[in-house]
Order: sequence, then C-alpha cells, then structure tokens
Amino acid sequence: MENDIIIKVDHVSMKFNLASERFDGFKEYVIRSLKKQIKYNEFWALKDVSFDVYRGDSLGLIGLNGSGKSTMLKTIAGVLKPTKGTVSVRGNVAPLIELGAGFDFELTAKENIYLNGALLGHSREVMQEHYEDIVEFSELREFMDVPVKNFSSGMVSRLAFAIATIGIPDILIVDEVLSVGDFRFQQKCEQRIRNMMEQGATILFVSHSIQQVKDICNKVVWLEHGVMKRFGDALEICEEYSQI
Repeated sequence: MENDIIIKVDHVSMKFNLASERFDGFKEYVIRSLKKQIKYNEFWALKDVSFDVYRGDSLGLIGLNGSGKSTMLKTIAGVLKPTKGTVSVRGNVAPLIELGAGFDFELTAKENIYLNGALLGHSREVMQEHYEDIVEFSELREFMDVPVKNFSSGMVSRLAFAIATIGIPDILIVDEVLSVGDFRFQQKCEQRIRNMMEQGATILFVSHSIQQVKDICNKVVWLEHGVMKRFGDALEICEEYSQI
C-alpha cells in the first residue's frame, strides 16, 4: 500500500509573519523593514498536520474561512514551503487555485492560451493539439481575438479552467473554482473533473458547498484554525460538519 501513496503530508506547520502596525505607504514600509524597525505577529496557518492521499483518491478539505485549506493546497502544489514538516508528491500536479493568475490581460484570449499553457509546462505543440478543445469547452470562440482585459471575471475563469484541465494529470488541485460561470457551466466543470477521476486522476478539492464535497470526494480532511480535527470517510465527516 505504501507504493500507492501519491501525497504524503508529514507533520506540516506553516507560519506567516504579520506586521503588527500600519504604514503610510510602501516607501515607509521598505525603509523601516531595512532598518529592522517592524514588529511582527506570528500566525500559524497550519499546525502539525499529517495525512496520506492514495492514488485515485478524491480528497476534500473542509473548514471555515481561515482554517488553512488554501494554505494546505498551496503547500502541496509547491507554491509554499512549509515552516516545519515535509510534503512528498509523486506525479505531475495541475493546480486550479487562482484561475487566470498567469494571464497577461493586454493579450488576446488566443495568445493567453499559449502563454498560460507555457506557464503550466506545456509545449506550443501540446497547446495547438488541445486548442480546439479549450475553445469549445470555454464557450468563448467569438472572443478569441479580444484582449482579456475586456473579459468579465466569469469569462476569465472559464478560459483558465479550460486551459488548466487539458490532459489527465496525476493530481488535480481544485480550490473554489466550481463557482465559475452559470449553473450549467458549473455542472460542465464538475463533469470534466469526474471524467479525470474515472481515468485515474487523484483529486484535492476545496469548496464551501458541502454537497459538492459529498458528491465528488471519498475522503475528507477537516481543518479548524490550522489544526486537523478529523480525517476519514467523506460522507461521515461531512454529516458531522453540517451539524456545527
């Protein structure tokens, strides 16, 4: 069974230093920072969290705002390095954490498809191969030559989701992105995630919708103020969480 572990989170803690005072501007902040005149408060977003994710699992992370869910996902995705502990990941990761974060809003949608694909590690040939699928899934064909700065936030999210979900990654990280577009498009996104699961992808999923977590996940990590309160069967823990 050890060979089937695709993600191992081992006693992970994450500390952030928060400035305890306000500044009149960025210049003042830089000057006082260089002079080491800023006082910080320690904030532990994660505290000694450990769990294993097996290949093919669909793991939900639940908890109130500020419980550490997104920090945990960013740690697994390699965006953040834990203050203590280790995260081991086997396989390639497709993170759907901040949709559109890699876009250049002055460029057209078509240009951003190739740019965002490159940022995700895909070659131009791969993006050409998947271009039609991205356009069709995003439902933005008539806007491909329009600068993304003229898009609504929903259009940006739809394009970003279509790009990020090409192919079948070993691990798909989904953070609150099933709220993109209208209800019909949300269902379309959910179905694409299910198709990935059926083809063997491991899913890490964060949503404020407990029903979505129940529908998609077989296991759940329940975080509370950075501490893991429960880990186990999704339906059982979601029912308990719904009672609070």
